[in-house]
Amino acid sequence: MDTEKQATSNDMGTLAEDARALMAATADVDDEKVGEARKRLAAALERGKRVYGRVREKTVQGAKAADEAVREHPYQGIGISFGVGALIGYLVACRCSCKGD
Repeated sequence: MDTEKQATSNDMGTLAEDARALMAATADVDDEKVGEARKRLAAALERGKRVYGRVREKTVQGAKAADEAVREHPYQGIGISFGVGALIGYLVACRCSCKGD
């Protein structure tokens, strides 16, 4: 999961860098359409930064809340984890046995 999160973060960073490079490359173009597109791109980059910040903050808060809940109720956490693992194992076993027919 961390590699997926890291890949997404890298992709977003690359996208932002490419957008900034495009804005810098078109800085000397005086066409009205290009200027309007640059303004929209700059606004989209700012919105993207704000959304990323909010998502990151909510993720951190959720992780802290989950950590706190597990620390307060360790046996319930173990039981839930065991139950979810057993359910997933059962579903995988059923799917594998159905493919064998």
